[in-house]
Parts: sequence; C-alpha cells; structure tokens
Amino acid sequence: MGAWDIAILVSIIIAVIVVIFYFLHRWAGRRMAEQQDMVTKHKQTATMYIIDKKKDKVTNAHFPKAITSQMPRMSRLMKMPLVKAKVCKEIMTLMCDASVFDALPLKKTVTVDVAGAYIVGMKGLKTKAELEKDRKARRKSTDDTADSSWSQRLLARFKR
Repeated sequence: MGAWDIAILVSIIIAVIVVIFYFLHRWAGRRMAEQQDMVTKHKQTATMYIIDKKKDKVTNAHFPKAITSQMPRMSRLMKMPLVKAKVCKEIMTLMCDASVFDALPLKKTVTVDVAGAYIVGMKGLKTKAELEKDRKARRKSTDDTADSSWSQRLLARFKR
C-alpha cells in the first residue's frame, strides 16, 4: 500500500464521520425542538421563595424515581443547576435553565415559569448582563457626583 492509498482511505473515513455527525446534529435539533414545544405548552407561572441554588448531580438532589428514571444517563451524571425553593407551603428542589439560574436572587420571592420540575423562565427581574450594565451605570453616576461633592467640600473649607 502506497502513501496515496492511505491518504484516500483516511479521507474517506473522515468524510463518513462528517456525514454521521451531520445527521446526528439534525436528529438532535429536531428532538430539542419537540422538547421545547412541549415545555412551552406545559409551562405555568408560579411565585416562589428561593432558598438555595447550587450545581449538583440529579442523583444527589433526592428527586422522585419517576423523574430520575426518565432522564438520560449522561444527564444523571452531569452537574445541573438546582434550586431549592418554597412553593406555597412546600419546599421543593427544582431543576433550572442555566440562563435563569444566574439571574435568580437568593432569599427573595420571584415569579417564574415552571414546566413540571423545571424552571424555564423568570418574570420581573433582569438578566445578569442587564444587572451588570445597571451596576456600571450607577458606578459612573456615583463617581461623577463624588467628584462634584468633593470639589464642593473643598471650596466650602476654603470659604470658612
């Protein structure tokens, strides 16, 4: 076997792998779209008090066996964002979307969209990026007022 034969064989193997990944990506995209439709169809608005939030394995979160048995094996092994919240009079552990997890405040009452045991969205609060933007704007405004008040205090001392 020559070098050209090996190069052709390697290129054919790479082409087959690319085609397999392409079809797997299409299949996963369709499945994710179906799941997203199901979540939007079944989501409800609820008010809850956030007690704690952490990233942990689902097996350590003490979910019912019905929930853990329906999850894929890889999801059971991965760390997921989990939220311990008080809904009405009951304390529950819920899974959370990663974008919502960052914006959820601790020890506050929040209105969220829940689909089963999964927090999908949050109402009434800003995202983490918006909060950071507001903090920067406040810092800038306080720096401007601090400079002006500093100069006014200095002038007031010299007037005495």
